Amino acid sequence: MILAACGNDCSVCPRYLPKTDEELRKTAELWYKIGYRDHVVTNEEISCTGCKPENWCRYNVIACCTARNIKSCAQCENYPCDNLLECFEVTSSFIPKCREVCTDEEFEILHKAFFEKRKNLDEAKERGEKL
Repeated sequence: MILAACGNDCSVCPRYLPKTDEELRKTAELWYKIGYRDHVVTNEEISCTGCKPENWCRYNVIACCTARNIKSCAQCENYPCDNLLECFEVTSSFIPKCREVCTDEEFEILHKAFFEKRKNLDEAKERGEKL
């Protein structure tokens, strides 16, 4: 498992590189289908090179972790903060749409990659993991 700062499992994420052009295009189409984007974006825009302070993050998780000199929210003394609780809630709000429009295989990938972020962080926190 490659755990992102917010608890996403990058090792199964359809965006995490390296991916072929075809895989990235399918991911861009999937993101549009489930409502993560309002149009099908380019492969360059959909691809992810990992959590870095210079990358956009809706909840500023990367910037917060960087400022605290930690690699993930599981290492934070304030875990789970209000910001991260909102992140968990918003992420979970996509589950019904994903169930509706995704194949079982697509949903399982999304579930493992994104919808288990709190479980992933809780387990990492419990282990005292240095990510």
